[in-house]
Amino acid sequence: MAGSIPAVAVIGAGYAGLACAVELARQGIHVTVFERSHTLGGRARVVRKDGRVVDNGQHILIGAYTELSRLMRLTGGSPKQLERLPLTLHVPGRMHLKAASLPAPFHLAVGLLCAKGLSWADRLAMLRLMRWLKRARFKLPADMTVDGMLDATRQTAKLSELVWAPLCVAALNTPSAQASAQIFANVLRDSLASGAAASELLLPRIDLSELFPVPAARYLATRRGRLRTGNGINAIRPTADGFRLDGDPGSQPWHHVVVATAPYHAVPLLASTGACDRLAAQIEALPHEPITTLYLALGKGFRLPETMIGLARGPAQWAFDRGRLGGDEGLLACVISAHGPHDALSHEDLILAALAQLETELGCRLPAPEWSQVIVEKRATFACHPGLFRPGIRTPLPGLWLAGDYIESDYPATLESAVRSGVACAEAILARLAPRDA
Repeated sequence: MAGSIPAVAVIGAGYAGLACAVELARQGIHVTVFERSHTLGGRARVVRKDGRVVDNGQHILIGAYTELSRLMRLTGGSPKQLERLPLTLHVPGRMHLKAASLPAPFHLAVGLLCAKGLSWADRLAMLRLMRWLKRARFKLPADMTVDGMLDATRQTAKLSELVWAPLCVAALNTPSAQASAQIFANVLRDSLASGAAASELLLPRIDLSELFPVPAARYLATRRGRLRTGNGINAIRPTADGFRLDGDPGSQPWHHVVVATAPYHAVPLLASTGACDRLAAQIEALPHEPITTLYLALGKGFRLPETMIGLARGPAQWAFDRGRLGGDEGLLACVISAHGPHDALSHEDLILAALAQLETELGCRLPAPEWSQVIVEKRATFACHPGLFRPGIRTPLPGLWLAGDYIESDYPATLESAVRSGVACAEAILARLAPRDA
């Protein structure tokens, strides 16, 4: 009986691959996940440095990102693993804006009314942009950039600098001058325009591997799924009876294979099939942007004025108080999204620049760091340009699928878009299998 159940291989134990595996296992499908690394999470994972446990980057969820929250509940996650905060934009000494706990549009209107550091011209400009988007039903020209949208709605210089440009680079990991206005509008549609709960910030209180990948692995283990860490797959060979995988220690053919790796790892796997060269070339052409995270351990007694603050004078754009999120007291995570002048700095100079920036913007002297670390994900996400090609979950080979944060979606490259692609793959596979099981 067990041998008659179709077998599915998932290559990659990041958020997309594990989301796909969990959904398949939930429906009784036998799944094996292959992961080259010994750490789960892909490009959102735990890192152990100098005896400390940190993430390879700081991730933010918002209330509108519902699929990851659902999968976390399904695999035994607790709501306490996420710090839920009202949308708060705090730039020390310059601006404080906090959404009210009210239905849309009152949450934003009341937040703007009580905001500090914004003129009436700034407040009216924000409302004007949101009304403009609603009149357009959040459908914008495919070639419009975020800067083009800001110009079209006559946003003030201050609002562009302190709100829209930082939100854009945080959400899309692409500077507003090059970022897709449509994708940014989608994020605003499902957050600011959808009420206080949808725009809440959800900040992980545990490391990114423990947030979903590790519980997902446990879930698979209870449903006859297999997770093979330290087991890379080097090629995919189509055969008459399915697919054979170079690197698979078993000999069975796979009815379905999901490539849930980073796009630059998917390219050689697709090329190895001999039937996906055009798709591989399209994915290889995707531009990428880095994310740099600086960890600064400033010791007990140090706290930021808010759990998350905006930084306006570079190089960092945001700073997070990890001590308020379950980490060591005084540990900060400073985030620099996308390319910029900081690319030319050594890690030591970057740390010094970030410390000087924090002292200037916080208006106080900082203690010397007890420990510091710079983590650079050079190809953290694709660059979210207007009209950018993003592949779908299907490939030219029936039974071979793609999942990942770069797959076609309303959203930019986020954990939410990753898990949605994995779920979409699982649903498509289940639909293919249904007639065979009937």
